[in-house]
Amino acid sequence: MLDHKPIEAYIRTIPDFPKPGILFRDVTTLFADPRGFRQAVDQLLAPFVGQRIDKVAGLEARGFILGGAVAHQLSKGFVPIRKKGKLPAQTIAQDYVLEYGTATMELHDDAITAGERVLLVDDLLATGGTAEAGIKLIERLGGEVVGCAFVIDLPDLGGRAKLEAMGMAVHALCAFDGD
Repeated sequence: MLDHKPIEAYIRTIPDFPKPGILFRDVTTLFADPRGFRQAVDQLLAPFVGQRIDKVAGLEARGFILGGAVAHQLSKGFVPIRKKGKLPAQTIAQDYVLEYGTATMELHDDAITAGERVLLVDDLLATGGTAEAGIKLIERLGGEVVGCAFVIDLPDLGGRAKLEAMGMAVHALCAFDGD
């Protein structure tokens, strides 16, 4: 690869968003840079090259951008995992825990066929709740999650440990301390 910088150099940090004390890691600056975006997509899929992958699943919403690009590179189909009420056909649902309450992710009930191998993609791994919900949805349809790929890991929030305890291979391009 020609003259590239580390992935974290493409990511903008916005202090006190969405609330005071939070350092928001903004990947839109990564997406806007053609070299950075290509580098991120290539690095997200690199550990999985040579493995059988039938589909790529992306978690709402930035996981759609990344997952779609990864699916394109692999010449595989893309499956969106969305917040409750956003998918038009018959769905299955999985609740997950938020800091204050719960939320629900959904997947079309015909999006994955039993035995298909699925790569799960998102921009950020924090507590792992959303990814865990996505994994459970894929597995309920008989799919096998071959791995989880993220641009950013926030290790202090424990998501990686949660997913690895579930037996998942977790790949992140960079990590930031704190939340």
